[in-house]
Amino acid sequence: MVVGGRLFTLCGAGQANIFEFGVTLANQIPVIDVFAGPGGLGEGFAALQSQSSRPFRIALSIEKDVYAHRTLQLRSFWRQFNPARVPDEYFAFARQEITEAELYHAWPKQAEAAEREAWHVELGSNICPSKTLRARINSALCSSKSWVLIGGPPCQAYSLVGRARRAKVKRSIIERDERHTLYRHYLDIISTHAPPVFVMENVKGMLSSTHNGRRIVKQILDDLECPNKCDHQYRLYSFVNEPRGLTPLGNPEFDAKDYVIRSEDYGIPQNRHRVIILGVRADVERRPSLIQPSSHVSLASAISDLPSLRSSVSSRGGETIAWHKAIKDNIAILSGMDVDADVMIEMNMLLQELDGSISTGGPWMSYRPGRASALAKNWYRHGLLKGVCNHEARSHMPSDLARYFFASCFARVRGRSPVLANFPTRLLPKHSNVVDGVRGAVFADRFRVQVSDRPATTVTSHIAKDGHYYIHPDPLQCRSLTVREAARLQTFPDSYIFLGPRTSQYQQVGNAVPPLLARQLAEVVYMLLQ
Repeated sequence: MVVGGRLFTLCGAGQANIFEFGVTLANQIPVIDVFAGPGGLGEGFAALQSQSSRPFRIALSIEKDVYAHRTLQLRSFWRQFNPARVPDEYFAFARQEITEAELYHAWPKQAEAAEREAWHVELGSNICPSKTLRARINSALCSSKSWVLIGGPPCQAYSLVGRARRAKVKRSIIERDERHTLYRHYLDIISTHAPPVFVMENVKGMLSSTHNGRRIVKQILDDLECPNKCDHQYRLYSFVNEPRGLTPLGNPEFDAKDYVIRSEDYGIPQNRHRVIILGVRADVERRPSLIQPSSHVSLASAISDLPSLRSSVSSRGGETIAWHKAIKDNIAILSGMDVDADVMIEMNMLLQELDGSISTGGPWMSYRPGRASALAKNWYRHGLLKGVCNHEARSHMPSDLARYFFASCFARVRGRSPVLANFPTRLLPKHSNVVDGVRGAVFADRFRVQVSDRPATTVTSHIAKDGHYYIHPDPLQCRSLTVREAARLQTFPDSYIFLGPRTSQYQQVGNAVPPLLARQLAEVVYMLLQ
């Protein structure tokens, strides 16, 4: 039915979905997104365009974290509108002129649709038993037979860093960690609802992780081929490698490492390596194509058009004098010490150019974008936004400011980030393992500058703890990356607003799948379902 010029298609228990893209609900392929985080994987599917239409719709996204769920719901609200006709209230909210509640009150039907789409619940919890989950998915699918399941279970138990931090924990305790088996909720959905196609993402560390003496990846692949021993079986494919042959059962054969996607090889401005598995139900006749490699995209191409910021000083507030003093006083004492001459010359020159009058940023900044890359113009920016969100510099301790300044000057001169062995003695951190770090045994790159003319290093949730691994390449800004800069490296458009405390915003960004990569995966899936 049509109300007020918008199409409302009813399905399930009074469910209404609003579309303004020139397609009807019947023409769109539903997507169920579990362990959705802030929605990076889903955003890629929703952003795919085929001619003038968008072939996928996010029918349901499930996330347990309250702040990531709020981000999901806000993005779902955005998708209720044609991108060229997003209402003024959205941008007023972005500028913090109205509240989230006022935004939703201004557009209640779209807000209601977004609330239905983004479900705040923990899979396997008492409030989400299997029966409830099954009913919610069935309602969202509206009896569609052609649909896609996407998502990735939380990855801390598989990540190499996470396992290193728990090295002293008893092995039996680690192997009882429930995060090893969270993928079984994903598996249950496959066995119950039999999607024609699924996409499952996880960290590369799962390839070497073991559980009860068995490689986790082997168990997962076996389970995904025949989920819960049900009648429907799946062929598993890589998005980036052809099969090595066929198994005795006639399924495509891959080595586990064939599922790893190196994001930097596919136009993502970040060295991010993740396991992404494409599952195709055995009765689907088409075979998937591969995503096509592209040239590397540098960090500068992703963030250089954003407003320059300076950090403030955590112990002294944001006063200009304190910021200048924190850097200059700590650098001045290095003259004539164990600093290479070329780096010292660069530091002395740039110390004269420090401008404490530039902004420290904020939740919203108006600015006139300058010269920008094609990526910024065609993907990140939205013409109606006229500013940028989530672009606020952290405060840093005076000693860390000096380390950041030294490290970024070193990177400008040498074309690489320094390791602890390159730091002058006076700037070494007072950590118990710093001697091992200087020798290169552990955390030698504790302070890591992102180099402008290369893809960034992997943006992870650790960015929420401190900025030491994510130092901005410009010494005159002398700070770590903002949430928006991290989001750009993850290829979230600037119109994608992250909600919650800044620590949560960083976590959301670090845990996400890059939407621009996900859009390439979506194109492969779309061709499969034609």
